[in-house]
Amino acid sequence: MNKHIALTAIFALGLNGAAMAQSETGTAAEAKAMLERAIVAVKANEAAALEKFTKREDGFGYRDLYVFCNGANGKLVAHPNPAMAGTDFNTLKDSNGKEFGKVMLREAKEGQISEVDYMFPRLGGTQPLPKESYFTKIGALICGVGFYK
Repeated sequence: MNKHIALTAIFALGLNGAAMAQSETGTAAEAKAMLERAIVAVKANEAAALEKFTKREDGFGYRDLYVFCNGANGKLVAHPNPAMAGTDFNTLKDSNGKEFGKVMLREAKEGQISEVDYMFPRLGGTQPLPKESYFTKIGALICGVGFYK
């Protein structure tokens, strides 16, 4: 009987852990909405917006969603991972060799939201996971928000 109770408790904890992990994952709709809010923020005050994106403040960091932006030179100017600061998008490749950074730089257009799929680890992680990012050009910046599939 005690083994049955223990197994039931372990199973229940496993389900709760799975539910928690799922609730920590942002959706495609939430990612797109965050990018649309980021466009408005950049147009209102670019410097303040980039700071908010980097610090994940004012709703620009929700679950595993965040805004990233690069400048006209292709280098990241906003990303919540300090190790990514200044990274050249021209050099970004995923674990399968897909040059997703170049795709974003080449295809970003003002007033149009585009999409790209690639493999990328979550913040604080190292394991590449399937990710899709929405991205657009806002003045001299190219900004995006990705979600994990």
